[in-house]
Amino acid sequence: MFNITKKSIQWGQETLTLETGRVARQADGSVIATLGETSVMANVTFAKAPKPGQDFFPLTVHYQERTYAAGKIPGGFFKREGRPSEKETLTSRLIDRPIRPLFVEGFKHEVLVVTTVLSHDLVNEPDIVAMIAASAALTISGVPFMGPIAAARVGFVDGDYVLNPECDDMVKLRENPEQRLDLVVAGTADAVMMVESEAYELSEAEMLGAVKFAHESYQPVIGLIIDFAEECAKEPFDFEAPDYAAILSRIKDLGETQMRAAFGIKDKQQRVNAISEARAAIKAQLSEDELADPQLDTAMKKLEASILRGDVINGAPRIDGRSTTDIRPIVSETSVLPRTHGSALFTRGETQSLCVATLGTGDDEQFVDALTGTYKSNFLLHYNFPPYSVGEVGRMGSPGRREIGHGKLAWRALQAVLPAATDFPYTIRMVSEITESNGSSSMATVCGGSLSMMDAGVPLKAPVAGVAMGLILEDDGRFAVLTDILGDEDHLGDMDFKVAGTESGITSLQMDIKVSGITFEIMEQALAQAKDGRMHILGEMGKSLSAPSGFSQYAPKIETMTIPTDKIREVIGSGGKVIREIVETSGAKVDINDDGVIKIASSDAEAIKKAHDMIYSIVAEPEAGKIYTGTVVKIVDFGAFVNFFGKRDGLVHVSQIANKRLNHPSDMLKEGQEVKVKLLGFDDRGKVRLAMKMVDQETGEEITESKDDSE
Repeated sequence: MFNITKKSIQWGQETLTLETGRVARQADGSVIATLGETSVMANVTFAKAPKPGQDFFPLTVHYQERTYAAGKIPGGFFKREGRPSEKETLTSRLIDRPIRPLFVEGFKHEVLVVTTVLSHDLVNEPDIVAMIAASAALTISGVPFMGPIAAARVGFVDGDYVLNPECDDMVKLRENPEQRLDLVVAGTADAVMMVESEAYELSEAEMLGAVKFAHESYQPVIGLIIDFAEECAKEPFDFEAPDYAAILSRIKDLGETQMRAAFGIKDKQQRVNAISEARAAIKAQLSEDELADPQLDTAMKKLEASILRGDVINGAPRIDGRSTTDIRPIVSETSVLPRTHGSALFTRGETQSLCVATLGTGDDEQFVDALTGTYKSNFLLHYNFPPYSVGEVGRMGSPGRREIGHGKLAWRALQAVLPAATDFPYTIRMVSEITESNGSSSMATVCGGSLSMMDAGVPLKAPVAGVAMGLILEDDGRFAVLTDILGDEDHLGDMDFKVAGTESGITSLQMDIKVSGITFEIMEQALAQAKDGRMHILGEMGKSLSAPSGFSQYAPKIETMTIPTDKIREVIGSGGKVIREIVETSGAKVDINDDGVIKIASSDAEAIKKAHDMIYSIVAEPEAGKIYTGTVVKIVDFGAFVNFFGKRDGLVHVSQIANKRLNHPSDMLKEGQEVKVKLLGFDDRGKVRLAMKMVDQETGEEITESKDDSE
């Protein structure tokens, strides 16, 4: 009934297995990849004909995590998986980016790739397994895919690269000083296609070494997929790329001069309008048959690309007049909004980000429900890209994959320089409103975000800047790396290479390409140019703000204290009674974690002090020899009980009340009276012994006999 093909290799510390022929047999390609005990199923289907008039490649990738994979039941009311999580969205992009350039040029049939996590051992990350499974499924499906690809994750500990580190090693890297890198690399046997990373001020040489290490490490996986496909791949789909040479030659003759003049306009909006007019002028001269040619739009894009690319590769200035290494003019401003905790407006050419930082308490931390368990995050970054930022009319909706992906890239770049939660006990929310865009708005978010957090008083380890690099790579091997690319250079170029970091090193690196791979020579030059660009941008940012400023008067004040974990129950009280009383009495917000760290927050310093004192009185232990202020709570024949330390009472024996004989303690004391007492110590049964007679009841100072008095 089943025609099963199964292949395995030893990869790193685990066994990697590919299997097909048992499940999803109606899909064009179906593979279950297993690394350790993490299994991901990838299913590929593709339309056997394109939709009429479709001028783009409709590839859709979905990565799905099922909670049953980790033996869990979803939370919430419906108890089933709902909208994609951030992790699922980011992993879908991670798979899409390296496979998209490898489909045969001109192939515009709809392709669907669905990867589903079936089992998770909580050791091996399923995203790497999903990329391998998707690559294998595409390779055996018969679709015109020029793969396979493979992927690997790289860590960096004590100067050594680590292949596919365990899940726990990659969680909260900011709190793990030994682990300095979370890098994912994907590519073919010959070249790198995609890079995504979170780093902690690594040098350019260290980052390049990590990419090379990953590329070498996944070579056995490429071999496994090829070996696997040789036994079970379907016949290649009969597809011949359409020929658009004739229509391209025709439109070149009709409008290349006008199109070249349009691309010579430096202002973006004027250039966009001129390019549209050039297109319209070309089409006005075409016959009805030529206008109906399905390759017309493709040929038009080829004409535009040849103009933009050809000039630059031959040494001419770029379309806005810059050289390959120039960065557009930069203006950075801080404190641009009066009531926010921190704000900055960062403008680079025609790209602009309005960044706003808000400081919150522990109650504002985000709960993240992952397969590996639920954890909290105290740094949030949200990126918004409205249609008006590019001068367009469009629908406004919930954040899409682009917003989530760009926001996560900026998050990775900035979180590496945040202070430890114990040093700065705030939840930080950063929002980037992209108000103008003409290339690299995510890197503008990094720059503006760094400035806005410093404006809010966040003690960053160092300012962070980012820059986007582009590439023009010709068939003859000639190439040009472009610093600070424009939108057109991104759209018509071959690479989007984003690098962010401090003066000391790289904190985030992301690379996507549109060709079948780039060499390490190109990557090394891109990293070098990016470093020069980053240093220039940091210098420009420093003109407005180079170090954290004071706290906004509208931001909450937070104080932390640490108590023994065995005292947590006493502070919370039965049913939360004690902690509620502290909050209601003091007016401050109080948050206690399982480690005994307490955060007390309020805009009123007196409220914080009151809450602190109330908690301290519960958890602290009285010290023998110290003087305390207490209240008489009960008088008995042999003395008085005094409440002197939180809820703790002690006995002042009648002989310790005064330096004279008393008939009864009530001769000097009454219930409710405030007195000063010295803690003498504890008796054999742990009872507290107090004394009043050696304490000045007016000043609270201990009475000591003078030398003359003793003589």
